[in-house]
Amino acid sequence: MRKSALVTGGAGFLGVNLCKTLLALDYTVICVDNFCTGSKKNIEELLEIEAFSCIEHDVIDPLHIEVEEIFNFACPASPKNYQKDPLHTIRTSVLGSWNLLELAKKTGAKIFQASTSEIYGDPTMHPQTEAYFGSVNPIGKRACYDEGKRMAETLFFEYHRLYKVPMCVARIFNTYGPGMQPNDGRVISNFIMQALRNQPITLYGDGLQTRSFCYVDDLIKGVVYFMQHRACVGPMNLGNPQEITMLELARVVIELTDSKSSIIYQSLPEDDPRQRNPSIDLAIEKLSWHPTVSLEEGLLKTIHYFRKFL
Repeated sequence: MRKSALVTGGAGFLGVNLCKTLLALDYTVICVDNFCTGSKKNIEELLEIEAFSCIEHDVIDPLHIEVEEIFNFACPASPKNYQKDPLHTIRTSVLGSWNLLELAKKTGAKIFQASTSEIYGDPTMHPQTEAYFGSVNPIGKRACYDEGKRMAETLFFEYHRLYKVPMCVARIFNTYGPGMQPNDGRVISNFIMQALRNQPITLYGDGLQTRSFCYVDDLIKGVVYFMQHRACVGPMNLGNPQEITMLELARVVIELTDSKSSIIYQSLPEDDPRQRNPSIDLAIEKLSWHPTVSLEEGLLKTIHYFRKFL
């Protein structure tokens, strides 16, 4: 008998990739999205599958659906998008999580929370382990997302302690791959589109700040493995520990696209973290999971995908 799953934010980049994976695993999948940043085009082909359905709904309002598993990916994830309406970003993280946890409590469904590496803020620990509490500016422009996700984690663990709601919380680090929107404001989409158009590639600050990028197929495997684990609730880092500076990334993208782009520098945005790199020892120990797609391989696949937008 098919398992049933609800995927909130299911028309977004990570959500739609998760929906496809769950369908391949013979799930019945219900996608919920308000299409604030998710796209109906992302799920057009999925709507032809009998086991897939979509409900247009905002999770800040309660939801009543009988499912066995809930994957909460509802929230804009790029600074450009989550800063556009910061109050709605907070409502999505806090009220949305609250409503979905209530649904899980009523139905007995296990619930997954897509948390984020942003809860670490501009870290003083490197690499970041799950035991690190973070260094977040609670009144900065990024706080609507950072603090919203931190409060969501609090809600998840309180529902688990108080009501024994089965759940797991993953802190997802930068993820990329086919399905990203070309104008979402994330660094990889920005760099690739600028390079393909032979436009100057924009670096912020000195370009020596670091990030770690996980290919989307690797990340989704980690999500599925984590949800299938019976005992571990997290929080658990999911990401690729291969670290790279933004300057190095720009040069790699220019080379892989055979671009004529130059590199220009602009001021570093407020509270932009200087370094970001996950410790994935817990994921290796509990899930036997680690990324397998190299940055060059993943970038080539992503560049191929982005060419269609030219």
